[in-house]
Amino acid sequence: MVKAQLLSGLLAASSCVNIVIAADYTNVILVNLDDVGYGDFSCNGAYGYTTPHIDRLASEGVRFTHFLAVQPISGASRAGLLTGCYPNRIGFAGAPGPDSNYGIHPDEMTMGELLKQQCYATAIFGKWHLGSQRQFLPLQNGFDEYYGLPYSNDMWPNHPQQGEVFNFPDLPTYDGNEIVGYNTDQSRFTTDYTERSIAFIRKHRDEPFFLYLAHSMPHVPLAVSDKYKGKSEQGLFGDVMMEIDWSIGEVWKTVCELGLEEHTLLVITSDNGPWANYGNHAGSAGGLREAKATTFDGGNRVPCIVYWKGHTKPGTICNRLASNIDLFPTLAEITGAPLPARKIDGVSILPLIEGEESANPRESFVYYYHKNDLEAVTDGEFKLVFPHKYVTYGAYAPGNDGKPGQLENVDLKASELYDLRRDPGERYNVLHQYPERAAKLMRIADEKRKELGDNLMRVKGSENRQPGLVESIQ
Repeated sequence: MVKAQLLSGLLAASSCVNIVIAADYTNVILVNLDDVGYGDFSCNGAYGYTTPHIDRLASEGVRFTHFLAVQPISGASRAGLLTGCYPNRIGFAGAPGPDSNYGIHPDEMTMGELLKQQCYATAIFGKWHLGSQRQFLPLQNGFDEYYGLPYSNDMWPNHPQQGEVFNFPDLPTYDGNEIVGYNTDQSRFTTDYTERSIAFIRKHRDEPFFLYLAHSMPHVPLAVSDKYKGKSEQGLFGDVMMEIDWSIGEVWKTVCELGLEEHTLLVITSDNGPWANYGNHAGSAGGLREAKATTFDGGNRVPCIVYWKGHTKPGTICNRLASNIDLFPTLAEITGAPLPARKIDGVSILPLIEGEESANPRESFVYYYHKNDLEAVTDGEFKLVFPHKYVTYGAYAPGNDGKPGQLENVDLKASELYDLRRDPGERYNVLHQYPERAAKLMRIADEKRKELGDNLMRVKGSENRQPGLVESIQ
């Protein structure tokens, strides 16, 4: 047995050597921000601050305008991103906290494990949120290095509603599998993640690497270092966004200084829309309806910028439908990594990245939320929204200075259809004007219900491979 393992290791090492010698590989840097809305980069219309490094990369690459996070909540969105699956397919729901007993299933392949097949060095610096028990942490799921938080940075005793709504324990900071501190000064995180990212790139400059930079900001509570404190016209939120832009600039500057630009793919996106309930500590959905924690597009539609020198055409604006679950198969195609045998839901958007005008790899997207509720479906032009309950941010004044405002629960009683070509804000129900488009979207939804189920209609999916996974994992 030991000899077999040794031989397997030698063969793996040999294949890695061949890859490095050939230098025929693409490094991957995936920047996943937290609660950044569609309107929070200056190239998308942000006010009171600028994001020059992000804007420059957008001008040199592809800026997606209809890019959807798979769910409008952090944990589920990240589970989808890293597996290429609708989270309900893998039994993942919500945003697991310190007391949650579930996480990423060991049978699922993460993006780290995908690229390890091609001998990539892998690291995550920042927020994980795929489970906080040891078996769910990054080093057990395809990553060589990890530094950051296991879940959201507001899940700590300093929450403004601690003792009223929540009772959070101390928030751990991890280095690998070890806890290295509790309730860490959050103003240092953006810098820490940046410095660790730069060190990782320098360390692996001569071999393929995958860097997952998952910034904790600008999720509340906001914190910024002295470098950017008081620098923006939009207060603390603007300061934080400026520091995030600095971070991305520093990381990319390192790539260029090391001569790695021509074979490094950079993706910048967000896990979901802004947490509008926090007022001046929240971002902007850029005119889209609602925000985080709703399946209106203010919750799901997020910025996405892709730059890959020699492959992306400068200044490309892509209006095609795409999702963060599509990055998994896209990286598989780019790197030659075999996809998992288990079914995934993402599709490769490499043709969109490379500017093929006629390409349309994703023809539809279903908006699942909560454990398994199918709340809407789109083909990129029209969106059919089904009856469901949701929270709205518009009924009351939002909170300010780090405190949340009051929310209103709304019960949408009947289906509504929106023409996203003319009404991206989802304000005008055109169900009776376009019954044929509604029927088309209903057929798509019904097919997905047969496959994955739908709790809103009490339809149980026949192919959801991990039914009840959330409760069963201990």
